[in-house]
Amino acid sequence: IFVKRDDLLDLALGGNKIRKLEFIFGDVLRKNADTVITTGAYHSNHARLTAAFARKTGRDVYLVLTPPGSKDSKDLRGNLLIDRLFDAKIIDAKDPDEAEKIMREIASELERRGRRPYIISRGGAMAPGVLGYAYAMFEILQQLYDMNIKPDYIVAATGTGGTQAGLLLGKILAGLDSKIIGISVGRKADYLIEKIYELVFEGARYLNVDIRFSRDEIIVYDDYTLGGYGVINKDLVKVISDVAFKETILLDPVYTGKAMTGLIDLVNKNVIKKGSNILFIHTGGTPILFQYQEIISKYLEEIKRE
Repeated sequence: IFVKRDDLLDLALGGNKIRKLEFIFGDVLRKNADTVITTGAYHSNHARLTAAFARKTGRDVYLVLTPPGSKDSKDLRGNLLIDRLFDAKIIDAKDPDEAEKIMREIASELERRGRRPYIISRGGAMAPGVLGYAYAMFEILQQLYDMNIKPDYIVAATGTGGTQAGLLLGKILAGLDSKIIGISVGRKADYLIEKIYELVFEGARYLNVDIRFSRDEIIVYDDYTLGGYGVINKDLVKVISDVAFKETILLDPVYTGKAMTGLIDLVNKNVIKKGSNILFIHTGGTPILFQYQEIISKYLEEIKRE
């Protein structure tokens, strides 16, 4: 198992959203937008890094945040603390549907005031964002081939679908035959397959390339969500604890912890064939550990007593 350490990318504690936002903010600058608006959970890595990119490029930023995560937006820890440090304008919403409505209302109000807002989709799951991991695929392959390694499987957490869509688009463009496996962190596989399928073609159109691609090429497992996005249990914390102890790699309980749980189980079931070369994409999320510190601490104590 090899690990692509995108948690170590160099901006505001890293993560996969940096690759997506690099292209999204290229579009922001091209359109001369002066304000960006996005949404995510209270613990959102995407929100944190959108705020970081906004500060880097001198843009205002609105974050419309929803559960799960911190129960109180004044409870400053993890990603939410970093959002505040970047002076993001934070608005609460009860759910993603309300958040979408609020984002449109903010954009309309800003336009009435002569501003130029730009709405970024949840998780950066939009055409320019897909290019982040399409481009990353070539970087990954160059690094692996330099070590004389061909990946049989590439495994990553799948939330809004943009990372997996980018990897699939990159795989097509590179002519690679590796299997790209997404481990859902909350949504049903059927929904994600449709979303990823759409995003792959949106990314291809944005690049102005023709591709041949079938839904059958999209592999998503939704057996490791624990019943929903942001749901945590002791077994998940045990995986996080084991990886930290054995490899000194920090996984989070919302994304990478579930993805690693899925990877281990698929190996144990021989779905991922033993003896294969596996690349795990570490998509970041370290600050989330501190946002869920009470429940993680509780389960760690139980594990310690066993």
